[in-house]
Amino acid sequence: MTGEQHAQASPSHTKTILFLSLTIWLVVMNTTMFNVALPNVLNDFSLAPSEGAWIVSGYSIVLAICTITYTRLADYIPIKRLLIIGITIFGIASLTGFYANTFPWLLLSRLFQAAGAAAIPGLSMVFAGRFVPLERRGRALAMIASASSLGFGLGPVVGGVITDYLSWNYLFLITLCVLGMIPILYRFLPNETTRKGYFDVWGGILTGIGITFFLLFISTFHWYYFAGAVVFFGGLWVRIHKIEIPFIQPSLIRDKGYRQILYMSFLGFVTHFAILIVMPLMLQHVFGKNPTAVGFIIFPGAMLSAVAAIFVGRLIDRYGNIRVMFLAHILLIVSTVLFYLLSPHSEYMIMLAYMFTSFGFSSLSSSSTNEVSRVMSKELTASGIGMKQLIHYVGSASGSVLGGIIVEMGGADFPVSSFQNTFLVLIGLMTVSLLLLLLYRRHVHPS
Repeated sequence: MTGEQHAQASPSHTKTILFLSLTIWLVVMNTTMFNVALPNVLNDFSLAPSEGAWIVSGYSIVLAICTITYTRLADYIPIKRLLIIGITIFGIASLTGFYANTFPWLLLSRLFQAAGAAAIPGLSMVFAGRFVPLERRGRALAMIASASSLGFGLGPVVGGVITDYLSWNYLFLITLCVLGMIPILYRFLPNETTRKGYFDVWGGILTGIGITFFLLFISTFHWYYFAGAVVFFGGLWVRIHKIEIPFIQPSLIRDKGYRQILYMSFLGFVTHFAILIVMPLMLQHVFGKNPTAVGFIIFPGAMLSAVAAIFVGRLIDRYGNIRVMFLAHILLIVSTVLFYLLSPHSEYMIMLAYMFTSFGFSSLSSSSTNEVSRVMSKELTASGIGMKQLIHYVGSASGSVLGGIIVEMGGADFPVSSFQNTFLVLIGLMTVSLLLLLLYRRHVHPS
């Protein structure tokens, strides 16, 4: 049965999306819980912000590599099987992380968590692109984006309370709940047959090492990391043009419109995750807030985005992706300007600015992913979404490191100006992204 036939024949895809969204919520919450706990982790292990940011950025690197791996494997292996494997790995890593008492142990547990968590958002989007009819796909992807926003919103609250009253180790226990989704997803996910195919292991290795060197260069500015990134990405470029079924398909890279979507997605994730790193530090060092207070300040914006994401899905289905992408860019630019101008004056201004950030980010994520599923051929949908997810996580890792570095450059006492400098850079990045969107609209809709 083909994906289109299955979408028409199965009335349960809405329930499946609902349970996948619940799983995504638990996984995303795992990310933002540690963002709030980051100042405590820095104190416990005597780390600088750029070093501690690797808890977030290292998690994102593994997410990036493993997400595209899972989505590429989905061309041959049933989504159901891959999701259960990913959730199991995530659960085991959560259990080991609870006992972490050194930074390497903590980091390793987080990396293995990422290796399992990577299966969930990417494969959920592949499921929507493969099985949900086009006329309802925008709402399905918006529900997934809403779950992510809800995770971003609840994560800081839960993480702040647990960190204040217990310890950041207990954050790992919360994520064990995701194991309860295995029997539910096993029941609702469609049965697919395993297909023969070739998986480019060496291409995946080259991609992973290249991304790691690139992020090491961003965090240290040492030339030899940049040289390493050039060498491994160069090897990857040669390989994808040499073998028949490469890890990254060259037809995706040659598509100018698709590349522009990737650039916009990258800049959007850089902006969002730089803000998620900088906000807790600013609230702690400028306003003296504890993790619980930080969580409650971040919470309203993310909750607004979660509720509004369903409305965004309807906007996508009615008005199209391009208009919603414009709306998202305006919201993100407004948010960075508000952070720059008003955040030094009150923690409530930070709360207000993040409302715009979270709503804009959710709108950009769902509309751009739906645009990929619309412009890509059915054979390239999984690869296209997987590549986009890889760029998402590279962007989130880059944003985490970038935010930490700019704040550090202001000095050890974390003056207000160091946070404003970060927001000023983010204003520039989102302005560039808006220009890319204008070019994309001219390319796709020349009239």
